[in-house]
Formats: sequence, structure tokens, C-alpha cells
Amino acid sequence: MTLYILALETSSSLCGVALLRSDGCGVVVNKLTHDATAEHAERLLPMVDQLLAQEGINASDLDAVAFGQGPGGFTGLRVACGVAQGIAFALGIPVIPIVSLLTVAARDQREDSLNALTQFGTDTLDSRVRVVVQDARMGELYVAAYVLEPDMAQIRWCEVQTPLLLDAGDLAVWLQSQLPVWAAQYAAGNHTGLGVRLLGDGLAAYPELAAAAQAALPSVEIGEPLRPDVVNIAWLGWADWQLGLTIDPDQAAPLYVRDKVAYTTLEREQGLGGNPKAPGVATTLHPMTPDDLDAVAAIEQSVQAFPWTRRNFEDGLKAGYSAWVSRQAGQVTGFCMAMFAPDVAHVLVLAVQPNHQKMGVGAKLLHECEHMAKQRGLPAVILEVRPSNQNAIAFYQHNGYTALATRKDYYPSAHGQREDALVMEKKLLSLKPSHE
Repeated sequence: MTLYILALETSSSLCGVALLRSDGCGVVVNKLTHDATAEHAERLLPMVDQLLAQEGINASDLDAVAFGQGPGGFTGLRVACGVAQGIAFALGIPVIPIVSLLTVAARDQREDSLNALTQFGTDTLDSRVRVVVQDARMGELYVAAYVLEPDMAQIRWCEVQTPLLLDAGDLAVWLQSQLPVWAAQYAAGNHTGLGVRLLGDGLAAYPELAAAAQAALPSVEIGEPLRPDVVNIAWLGWADWQLGLTIDPDQAAPLYVRDKVAYTTLEREQGLGGNPKAPGVATTLHPMTPDDLDAVAAIEQSVQAFPWTRRNFEDGLKAGYSAWVSRQAGQVTGFCMAMFAPDVAHVLVLAVQPNHQKMGVGAKLLHECEHMAKQRGLPAVILEVRPSNQNAIAFYQHNGYTALATRKDYYPSAHGQREDALVMEKKLLSLKPSHE
């Protein structure tokens, strides 16, 4: 049985189309590319037709469409996303969004591994943190960081830093602030034992970056000025397909990061320009341990009128519930505890420190639960929330949860009363996709 995944990448000046074929004989990727600005919209679909013709298949043979969702140029991102949606809608197949910066890390790792195999005859796990810097114009960079981690029976990419917008001159300082956080997670706190590799086309756009980074972190490796490429969109799409990490076409969207590129004369006279910057210190996720319980209980106390106690969390860990915390600069900023039953995932409790709310921390905690549920092949995630907690309801709705049922008198309330619970659910796609 043959699987076909079409891949599209238009986040930079390079317009690319690739076709991945997986059958009993192995996996093969073929591509077409064209390097030119402002031509993606007119070239992408003809390139798709050309590649399918070369491969001798029809569009109806496709099983999914993967696309580079960004960050990158606004127009380019919309082209790839729109074409992916159009093809997927027409054929009734899913789409697979791939962060374009991740393809740079994957490309670097793949090429570096081939060199290592040639020189040293080894394919041991590469545990370096790959920091990808992509030219965002206007003196700024799109930055993200990734590391390979073993995950169950396979190896997957872990997003150490979600894509953010950073002034090119701030990169060295930002790297210094991140090193202790990454070292605590990946090198048992040993700064000198952590490998950090800097790569991406930002190195070519801003030649001073390499020297500044090495001055701040003498051990940092300088990689190649690589751009996102469609071949690795295809490979990463195939990996996500195997995990069931596909979405419906109507859920596909570009990842812009930069919210605004044009300013009025009045705005510029008022000193506006550039774009909102992400925090200089990354948020990372870690398994909850007994050492985290004091901080977790304190956050819970700060956001709930009837909070879980420290003993409740301790009992949850002893019972084997899955739990993790978010950290920023070593400090616990949020947490989530969940139970993975045979038929459904259940978020038991989730909270974020008040001064870190509305910064994406809660979504990151929630998405980790969804990812773990998909790995277990579970069809849905459920949770309870107080109907009076409109902010929480809006948060869950924004993340794809819908009302499922009401549980009467579920929560304690003021003056000895009880409050109902609104049960919310998010359907997950199957872990093991089928080929008709």
C-alpha cells in the first residue's frame, strides 16, 4: 500500500514542491524548486501539476498535504496555506502544518548526520540544541530552538523555544539568558556539557551574529545559513502523519509571529515601529516532581477560590497521574495534571501564575496534554470548568474545546453551596491513519 504526501514551502524566496512516496520498498522524496521573489502565487500550482505528472500519479492519489506554516514572508505564507487548504478540501484529505524554522533544524541534523556517518561511523542521538535564526528584515530575526529527544520507541523533535521575534542585536544576550534553562533540562545543569548550534539564513543577513554569539557563549557552534526547504517539510510531514498529527483543512493557518509590518506616518512620528517582541526568556515544560509541589500549590492558591492542596498534588503524583510544569528562568510559572484512561484523556487541573497569563503558557501546557493523548491513541480530551469562570471557558474554546455536558453540584462554592461543572471536550484525530 503506497502513501503519498504532497509538501509545499513558500516562507522565503524559495518556492518548493515535494512529493513523498512511502511503500514497502522504502520512502522516496522528489522535489521541484524555484528561487524568485513575488512569484509564488503564479508558480506553485503549475509546479504541483508538473511534479505529479513526473511521478505518474493523479491528485486523487494524495493522502495529505504538508505545508510550511511559517514564520516568514506574509504573502508567501498565505500562498502555501491557501493552496494546501484548496487541494485538501477538494480531495477530502487532511493537512499537516510544519513550522518552517523546524525544517532548518531538521535539514541541518540530516546533513550533519550524513557527515558523521561518513567520518565516524556513528548514528548516536544528537542532543545539541539547534537555535535557528531566520532573517525577518527590519533588523530583526525569527528565532526558535529545537533538540532531538527519544520518545517511546522513536526519536522526535522537541521544541525548546517556540518561534519568536527578536532584534538581531539582542541575540547574544538572549542566548546567555537561555543557556542555564537549557542546561538544567538537557545537561543536568552543566553549562559546559550542553551543545548549542546556531544556524539559519540570519547568519548571512547579519554577518556579525556569529562573532557576537561566540563572544557570549564561546562553546557555541556556528552552522550553515540554511533556509527552510520543502524536502524536510515532506519528511517532517511524514513523521507527523505516522503519529496522527494531521488537521482538517479549515483549521490550517499561517504562523506569522510578526503582527504588523506597516505603520502610518503618525505612528512612526510617535516612535512606533518594529514589532512586539516575545519574552527574552523561553518557557519550557518539565515533568512535575515532588520538589515542584510548593510552587505548584502556591500558584493554585493564587488563582482558585477553592484550590487543590499540596497534599492533593502529592497524592496525584503517587497515583501515577501525568503532570508537568512550565518554567521560565528556572521558576515554575504554571502546571497541568492529567489522567490518561483507556478511552479518554482527562485534564484534572491546569493553572498559570497570574503575571504569566495571556502569554501562551496555558496553551503550551494544554497542547502537551493533547500531544500525549494522541501518542496513546486516545480519541478526545475532556475537562471540567466552572460556568462562572468565563475567562477559562473562553480560553478552552479558543483552543478548540466545546461544551459536552453539565455535572450537577460538582464544585464547592461560597456559603456551603455547590456549583455545577461544565464538561468540555476536544476531539483528537486518530493516532494511526488509514489509507483507503
